[in-house]
Amino acid sequence: MSAEVTNPASPGPVRSGPVTPSPVAPGATTPAAPRRKARARIDLRRLGRAALLGPAARDRLPDAIGHVVEAHRAHHPDADLEPLRRAYLLAESSHRGQMRKSGEPYITHPLAVTLILAELGAETTTLTASLLHDTVEDTDVTLDQVGEQFGEEVRYLVDGVTKLEKVDYGAAAEPETFRKMLVATGNDVRVMSIKLADRLHNMRTLGVMRPEKQARIAKVTRDVLIPLAERLGVQALKTELEDLVFAILHPGEYERTRELIAENEARADDPLAEVADEVRSVLREADIPAEVLIRPRHFVSVHRVSRKRGRLRGADFGRLLVLVNEDADCYAVLGELHTCMTPVVSEFKDFIAVPKFNLYQSLHTAVARPDGQVVEVLIRTHQMHKVAEAGVVALGNPYAPASDDPADGERVDPTRPGWLSRLLEWQRAAPDPDTFWSTLREDLAQDREITVFRPDGGTLGLPEGATCVDAAYAQYGEDAHACIGARVNGRLATLSTVLRDGDTVQLLMGQDPASEPSREWLEHAHTPAARIAIQRWLAAHPSHGDDPRDEAREEGAVPPAALRPAGEGAATRSAGRARAAARPVPEGPAPRPVTDNVLVDLPDATVRLAGCCTPVPPDRVTGFAVRGGAVTVHRVECAAVARMKSAGRAEVGVRWGDTTECRVTLLAESFVRPHLLADLTEAMALEGAEIVSATVEPPAQQRVRHTYTVQLPDAAHLPALMRAMRNVAGVYDVCRAQPQTSGA
Repeated sequence: MSAEVTNPASPGPVRSGPVTPSPVAPGATTPAAPRRKARARIDLRRLGRAALLGPAARDRLPDAIGHVVEAHRAHHPDADLEPLRRAYLLAESSHRGQMRKSGEPYITHPLAVTLILAELGAETTTLTASLLHDTVEDTDVTLDQVGEQFGEEVRYLVDGVTKLEKVDYGAAAEPETFRKMLVATGNDVRVMSIKLADRLHNMRTLGVMRPEKQARIAKVTRDVLIPLAERLGVQALKTELEDLVFAILHPGEYERTRELIAENEARADDPLAEVADEVRSVLREADIPAEVLIRPRHFVSVHRVSRKRGRLRGADFGRLLVLVNEDADCYAVLGELHTCMTPVVSEFKDFIAVPKFNLYQSLHTAVARPDGQVVEVLIRTHQMHKVAEAGVVALGNPYAPASDDPADGERVDPTRPGWLSRLLEWQRAAPDPDTFWSTLREDLAQDREITVFRPDGGTLGLPEGATCVDAAYAQYGEDAHACIGARVNGRLATLSTVLRDGDTVQLLMGQDPASEPSREWLEHAHTPAARIAIQRWLAAHPSHGDDPRDEAREEGAVPPAALRPAGEGAATRSAGRARAAARPVPEGPAPRPVTDNVLVDLPDATVRLAGCCTPVPPDRVTGFAVRGGAVTVHRVECAAVARMKSAGRAEVGVRWGDTTECRVTLLAESFVRPHLLADLTEAMALEGAEIVSATVEPPAQQRVRHTYTVQLPDAAHLPALMRAMRNVAGVYDVCRAQPQTSGA
């Protein structure tokens, strides 16, 4: 945990206030652009010397933790400080004699980490564990001693951030330490809060380490810890970490950005200040109590804006922050700004009604100045701002029962978001540290989340870009191997379909328990849970991996009865996953498909119409020889045709004969309403369709599925028949399905 040197030129402790300090590159000799209203740096050297003076009297707090106490009291005026006093005394005596590479006493590091958390508003238990977070790793203090003196919660937190020994784990020590830490975070998010503060102080004091070691630590911070800070909503730590990493990994661009900020601060005019005064005047006249602040962008934010917009103007270097007392006041402020100023409508976002997955709430808008500059405005309550800056740290102890709730000994974690649950799920299946480490970085690189809905009303949280394959494994785990299709928003969709926020996804599961995943699914799997599950199956079955259903579909051997909608009844499995119960489909007559009007350029070959695309005249068709001397007929545009061509399969010439009649199976999806079946069959009869067989499944979620096999005198009538069926009130989709066959 220890960073080895303190760099006097690096930024001061993070503050939870509205102004974000600008960092200085580790090792830089020139300070960054001057901060606005920055308070004096805390002298860690002085604190270190004070720590060496020995323990304080029993009846008073040691002088060295005075700054921590001051910051803690600002957020928790009634906090019991005795655990902090005892924790400091144990940490100071345990680390006494240990020095950092720069010469400071080692105790300055846990003091600085604790001060960061105190300024963010962490509660006493977190601060106690923070003071002790390196004792078990670097001194003779044991976890049992910590537990005996400070309780199980503090013991758990200290254990969660304690590194695994390289002697025991070798090159896998770092990945396995993070795996251990993430599992601990799943039970108590305060573990990761301490780790993030620890890494921030280490990054601040990285300046005199070897450049290659600086780069290695900065890359891990960029790939793992910054995304975790974002997901936990701890923006105050995330932004400073981003700037410190930026300075180490991209020193040239960092220096250019620093110069841009310095030039802007030297300007005589400040468009942000002018708009802030105008906003204050508007809100004063509207009698809305509000605090209007200028919030400078941090270095990485300025760099991103400059790459997006090119030449920067004064308003691009910051945003306005409007703080109010009540949620309703946020919308009142928005109304006044949009009424009295020129709003940029495309910039409006409402994260109060729909909070981000990391607890963030705020209204975002923008107003245009007469000179064309656009000023971004953030509107939130004081409490929202506290959570926006400190994230889960601002929640205090999320596990303490409310005063009116009986403590039943069970912990319910209100801060465990969907992304963390998914991460904990797939990490168990990661076969080795390298896979875990690379997959973790991949997962954390997907920084936006969508929510999709199941037909039973449940939801699935998935990263942006996820497909139906990802949804299947998120809902069913390894049972998703049996998935054979999906419906997105009521329409049949391939498993490769990319999902969008708010989509409704109904997964179709095969009834064969020995179903196997396709190797092609890996191309469409974006979540670690899906990829790891598929890869594990393929590794265990090296001779398989091609979808066994592909060949069945080629041969028309997968009838509609093999499909069942998933998610409408739940059966609890031993692994704790829900899987929809199969609903039997009533069996109608099973007529043979009409194939005597198909001519094949292969003597004595049996003809089968492919189930994947259900060709009928006058579709353009082609054929492929399959086992048993049969030829499967596909539409030319069928995806299976391209797949078999790329595999080197030879085509067989096929064409339609003179007969124009055809038999085809149609699936109709409808809502439940009286007389729907009578109206639908009447519409089909009016189009000249002879219904050979029909099945209607029991309604579910006010929806019902019909399967009809019909005989048409002319295949050219098929489009008109499908249009007529769709025009029946309550029917929202009609599509062709594979024909029912017997004896194939």
